[in-house]
Amino acid sequence: MRLKFDGNQPYQIDAIEAVTKIFDGQPMARQGMEWSATAPPGQLFTELGSGNVLQLAPETIQSNLSDVQSQNFSKRELAKLEPYDGLDFTIEMETGTGKTYVYLRTIFELHAKYGWSKFIIVVPSVAIREGVLQAIRQTKEHFSDLYGNVPFDSWVYDSKQVSKLRQFASSNTLQVLVMNIQAFDKDANVIRIESDKLNGRAPLEFIQSGNPIVIIDEPQNMESEAAKKALASLNPLFRLRYSATHRNPYNVVYRLDPVKAYDLRLVKRIEVDSVLDEPDFNRPHIAVKKITATKTKVTAQLEIDVDGSKGVVRKTIPVSAGGVDLQELSGGREVYKGYIVDEIHFGDQWISFSNGVQLLPGQSQGVMPDAVMKAQVRTAVERHFEHELKILGRPEEERMKVLSLFFIDRVANYANEEGKIRNWFVDAYKSISALPKFAAVPVLPVETVHGGYFATDGKKPKDTSGSTKADDEAYTLIMKDKERLLSMEEPLKFIFSHSALREGWDNPNVFQICTLNETKSDIKKRQEIGRGMRLPVIAATGERCHDPSINRLVVIANEHYDSFAKGLQSEIEQDFGVSFKGRIVNARERKKGKLNKQIYLSEDFKELWNRIKDKTKYSVRFSTEELIRKAARELGNMPQVHAPKIRIESATVTITEKGVASQIGRVREAKEEYRDLPAIPDLVGYIQRETEITRSTIAHILVDSGKLKQVYVNPQGFLDQALIAIRRTLHGLMVEGVQYEKVEGSFYEMTLFENHEIEGYLSKMIEVSKSVTDFIEFDSEVERRFAEELDKRDDIKVFVKLPFWFTIETPVGRYNPDWAIVKEKDGKVYFVRETKGTTDPMTLRESEKAKIDCGRVHFNTLGVDYDWVDSAAKV
Repeated sequence: MRLKFDGNQPYQIDAIEAVTKIFDGQPMARQGMEWSATAPPGQLFTELGSGNVLQLAPETIQSNLSDVQSQNFSKRELAKLEPYDGLDFTIEMETGTGKTYVYLRTIFELHAKYGWSKFIIVVPSVAIREGVLQAIRQTKEHFSDLYGNVPFDSWVYDSKQVSKLRQFASSNTLQVLVMNIQAFDKDANVIRIESDKLNGRAPLEFIQSGNPIVIIDEPQNMESEAAKKALASLNPLFRLRYSATHRNPYNVVYRLDPVKAYDLRLVKRIEVDSVLDEPDFNRPHIAVKKITATKTKVTAQLEIDVDGSKGVVRKTIPVSAGGVDLQELSGGREVYKGYIVDEIHFGDQWISFSNGVQLLPGQSQGVMPDAVMKAQVRTAVERHFEHELKILGRPEEERMKVLSLFFIDRVANYANEEGKIRNWFVDAYKSISALPKFAAVPVLPVETVHGGYFATDGKKPKDTSGSTKADDEAYTLIMKDKERLLSMEEPLKFIFSHSALREGWDNPNVFQICTLNETKSDIKKRQEIGRGMRLPVIAATGERCHDPSINRLVVIANEHYDSFAKGLQSEIEQDFGVSFKGRIVNARERKKGKLNKQIYLSEDFKELWNRIKDKTKYSVRFSTEELIRKAARELGNMPQVHAPKIRIESATVTITEKGVASQIGRVREAKEEYRDLPAIPDLVGYIQRETEITRSTIAHILVDSGKLKQVYVNPQGFLDQALIAIRRTLHGLMVEGVQYEKVEGSFYEMTLFENHEIEGYLSKMIEVSKSVTDFIEFDSEVERRFAEELDKRDDIKVFVKLPFWFTIETPVGRYNPDWAIVKEKDGKVYFVRETKGTTDPMTLRESEKAKIDCGRVHFNTLGVDYDWVDSAAKV
């Protein structure tokens, strides 16, 4: 199965442009003629190769950074950003939103825009490295189409093949090198040792000569002093840091936090099925929460059942060693007789009692962990079948594979033939698949549908930490199987893995995650849900599914829903300083909607649907003369470009028995600007590739702007301005000149309301009586108030929130309008309204405003009134 990539996702383009705009004004490099500050002159220049060059002054970069941040952050967010500090730039993107795609495309964009050709991707683990390599393979054809078949080499650093670094240093084509931080973070690493194969050079010198742009994947895992020193030793031109959870946000240029990703529906919705051991006050309950130590004593936090004025309640109390009697602390409850604290060991983390019972943090006495885990397994299997049944109700071309992921903390519980988790799963699968309600779901032999991915000791699976060499095989195996698991022909659906499988592996079609632990798990909730947050992939097309009724990730947890949500919210607030409250829902609070037959079958709704149902196709018409005139004026009104200033780097050259070496000692800026102009690039060819308009039109725009002479001052600075002017003008003319016509015989059937299941959550919906469904799911407070007010008005006869499948094609992407309404006003009036928080067009993003403008033309073609409002009072 081949995944399809959408190159027009606005949030991904914004993240890419946030980086490229930092270097506005940088001249296009002349391939093969770059100069490396660390490479000695003459013969040794050829030996070490050429490198990237940054010709912008620090204050120019700082000014560009300020502009980028002002564009991407609100005033409140800007006030919280740290001041400019060096050439490290941070991009925050929530798990599952295409972070790897974004930085790979950023590489191609920087190469196309500035000619930089040496890039290194540094990763903290084997799992993430395998994910990057797979992403490079998957996107190769996609990027080839976007960037005109630009040649590039991508490979993994191998200490046994260090001579390949010659290629990295000397090649003029785009080079992408993937490295684990562990390969160069110690003095004893092969990369730092002189080699006869490299004429006495250390392999690292060839990397340093390239002044590579270093992309750091998950930089929060590389914040130690040794890691920082190692990254600096690569001699990077600058560093780009990509993660969902940065520890140190250096120069943040773009942020897509969990709340924004969730609200934009770029990830699945999260549900929690809580599987709990109900309190049994007939047995002694003791749960060890934590063990701590001070200079004078060791203390344990225990959860026990305490008898009080309102009956038995569960409380957490501190205890210390030396005869503390739990029977007394529990209010004299007989079941705790004999539980006297004997010893608390901080170093080994355990507490023992006089009756011989010994417990570790996370362990419990008096609970039924096996019963809870067995119920979790059964719940996960049942939710899996429910999701398969739902997808079977979709048209065949829209179906997709359903996967369930189980994390276990003891491999033997599944890997052994008699492992309890394996047996629980087999029993649950056989019994649930036989239920009459799942009769329509194809049932495969149980031995074909489940499998484990574990590190091995020889041939025997074993428990590991997730960061050992033994984990490499397990990671590699599951990464290679990633696409195969999406195929409908592949029977494997239930994946069992050790709890150490965290960052680096996920699969878009994981819909259920079940964590099975005998003791306390230290997996963060964001890591846990991160394995299944991506939007699922449709089997027939390889495209993402955007149906909110399908895009749900169910977490089967052994804790209360409120506790899970509170823990997740706390993690996100700590990481991002934002609130996720109300966005994690209880699976038990999901409600299936019903058609309101009285409205659905009414003449008012039928007439409304007949007016808006037709599909259209668009064409764009504008005169070439108008494009030339407006774009030339736009370019002519832009500020003057300035020549890049010369930077003078002073280096000390030393000659020893080991050879000639150089060390940068001083950097200063010359007062004079360039006297020797860089080569003038193919202006017309460059702009044509970026805009796809004719060479003749581009030439006329450049000449008519009256600014063509500025190309001799700063060629790339002029190109940047020309591209902005032409794109802005072209975009405006396309929207102004868009025309729609009906597609004969093509329309949205009313029956789609019956075929697509309507589903929502109590916290995100409002009951209504005048719509085709008995409730409306809202995405914002503006929509909630709008629906509530419309439902109360006597003059509103019918209104419907147009479903996700009702879309209009526009030059800037698909558009899903908000509301279709029937109003009584001297007869029936039928119209469509878009709701926004404001009616001020200056506050809307350009793409939002463009879609509204196109929507107006589309509905005008159908003879339907259309507008956008900020409240029901304006309807």
